[in-house]
Amino acid sequence: MRDEPIWTPDADRISASNMHRFMLGHAERLDAPDYAALHRWSVERPDEFWAAVWEFCGVRAHTPYRSVVEDFDRMPGARWFEGARLNYAENLLGHGQQGEALVFANERGDRVALSWAELRRQVASVADALRDLGVGPGDRVAALLPNRPETVVAALAAASIGATWSSCSPDFGVRGVLDRFGQIAPKFLFAVDGYFYNGRNIDCRGTVAEIAAALEGLEAVIVTGYREEKPDLRPIAGALRFSDVSQSDAEPRFEPLPFAHPLSILYSSGTTGVPKCIVHGAGGTLLQHRKEHVLHCDIRPGDVVFYFTTCGWMMWNWLLSTLASGATVVLYDGAPLHPDPGVLWRLAERESVRVFGTSARYLSALEKTGYKPRDHGKLGALRTILSTGSPLAPASFDYVYTAVKDDVQLASISGGTDIVSCFALGNPLLPVHRGELQSRALGMNVSIFNDAGEAVVGEKGELVCTAPFPSLPLGFWNDPGERRYRATYFERYPGAWWHGDYAELTVHGGITMHGRSDTVLNPGGVRIGTSEIYRVVEGLPEIVESIVVGQQWEQDTRAVLFVRLREDRTLDDALEQRIRRSIRVNASPRHVPAKILAVADIPRTRSGKIVELAVRDVIHGREIANADALANPEALEEFRNRPELQA
Repeated sequence: MRDEPIWTPDADRISASNMHRFMLGHAERLDAPDYAALHRWSVERPDEFWAAVWEFCGVRAHTPYRSVVEDFDRMPGARWFEGARLNYAENLLGHGQQGEALVFANERGDRVALSWAELRRQVASVADALRDLGVGPGDRVAALLPNRPETVVAALAAASIGATWSSCSPDFGVRGVLDRFGQIAPKFLFAVDGYFYNGRNIDCRGTVAEIAAALEGLEAVIVTGYREEKPDLRPIAGALRFSDVSQSDAEPRFEPLPFAHPLSILYSSGTTGVPKCIVHGAGGTLLQHRKEHVLHCDIRPGDVVFYFTTCGWMMWNWLLSTLASGATVVLYDGAPLHPDPGVLWRLAERESVRVFGTSARYLSALEKTGYKPRDHGKLGALRTILSTGSPLAPASFDYVYTAVKDDVQLASISGGTDIVSCFALGNPLLPVHRGELQSRALGMNVSIFNDAGEAVVGEKGELVCTAPFPSLPLGFWNDPGERRYRATYFERYPGAWWHGDYAELTVHGGITMHGRSDTVLNPGGVRIGTSEIYRVVEGLPEIVESIVVGQQWEQDTRAVLFVRLREDRTLDDALEQRIRRSIRVNASPRHVPAKILAVADIPRTRSGKIVELAVRDVIHGREIANADALANPEALEEFRNRPELQA
């Protein structure tokens, strides 16, 4: 890997950044004028640091906090900002920003804008409707909605009351939705009549009706019209229209709530069993996101921020919080490459997007199409590109700087649904190194542990966080004694959060991600992260995407690589040998798989992540506990009973 930076911020950009201003404001507490010292202070003096973030980011509270953190030595169990009473929605709407708050676009070319004034009015109107329907603090409000303004309105209306929000995207099937919402017993459901994807017009009313009938304790359903302005709602018994509850001239009312009041319930992928219901607190979510948006992403009032996401992925919750910065949020619904590969980049150009967020998979797929955004527009406002969902391959770094824009900060970020935030992400003070996440996040005491549980640098190991932070989950829903919660994150390394990522802390202070540790390959006793193979294989032009798993074979494990090829290519001997040679030269001989097989499709979650564990189970003849959690469960049949794996 090349050691020199692929991009370096200039002095003016550094000095103008929020991170630089924050660092100067606390220079007397640092032992050096650099980010490394700032990070050390943030983890060594968490009380000082998080109080400084609260003040710098202008958190609004009805009553002040008595203490920053109590029982910091308990993990989990630390208590943050005791005494403070605040409201998440008020922090997103109460800053007085004017102009456009939301811009919605879709693959059909529709555009809808909502001003800050109109957003505040609609949130107040829907909140009053929820109150009239009996919704109060702690009640669960669920949503089966696309990434539209109505979804933002509904989420903020719920938060303004103190209800706990939970959402899925409408592409989830009935079983997948009930596996999630059925556990939390929502009192109220927002839904949509249908959606558009990849040129298709998809009716959801039957799905909504079936879900509503199956949810015990559900008292009402409000449906927003998307396919039609006023759809026929007769299939959904007793449904109300969103347009009928969002039209009053109500004034916003925000319920003051404790810092740890439950704001949202997010879900694990559910590919290895029923999804875990992860409960996140309002204050922890707000403060963590403010730190990431203001300091690490350098988002400022009036900036335009876009992230390609659905309401079933935690990045939607992360995007929602950027409203607290006074930024305009761009929402998009549809397929990212339809009607052509330039659709999202035309959107970025038209809306003057400053921060463009997407997934590693999208950037890889875009490169395979041959599309170069810089040939079709200037992207003059674009300052930062964010990527998450899976490790971003070094080749994708090259693609961004050659095909998108050469003067842009490319920030690969990593965290997850579990913490609704990041352990490692971008940094406006630091250069970008090919294949690396720029820095560990402020306030996150992240280390890499080797097999002996020792912190190491320059070696691969388990990503852990050895101290509490405000966005630790409040726990799992319906988990007496926190048994499942503690078993999931804290049993492997007592007193530390185990995240399940196989990673490496670099000499630059950045992190290289090597894949999920539960899918690490171990042929001949050598641990190999799956992303080390993906980085090489998916750089080959013939290969659209790939998945590699370990197969138990003759008292050992052998690596099996499955590749999805371009439509005009086949996996002949020449291509197979080229794949093997590329892996041998660019990774190592130990990385070369024992078998390479072609498939027509690769199974993935609804947020676009490939599911190595499910494929591993299928090739070993094990049943998949929850195939409904997948976006394309039929793809698993590509891997079942392959004769090539019997020899």
